[in-house]
Amino acid sequence: MGKKHGDRTPAQTVRKLMKAGKVKKKCCRSSSRCKRCPVLALKRAKAEYKKAA
Repeated sequence: MGKKHGDRTPAQTVRKLMKAGKVKKKCCRSSSRCKRCPVLALKRAKAEYKKAA
């Protein structure tokens, strides 16, 4: 989610992934978060955004 996502904020990146169907729209709140969880996607996007800066 680094350079390939351009100048988007992490939230914008997750919204784009939701629209593409890669991330679910709502978290199911399972004890171990699933791969398509928006909460985890946002955490990953923030980490990538921080790493790129």
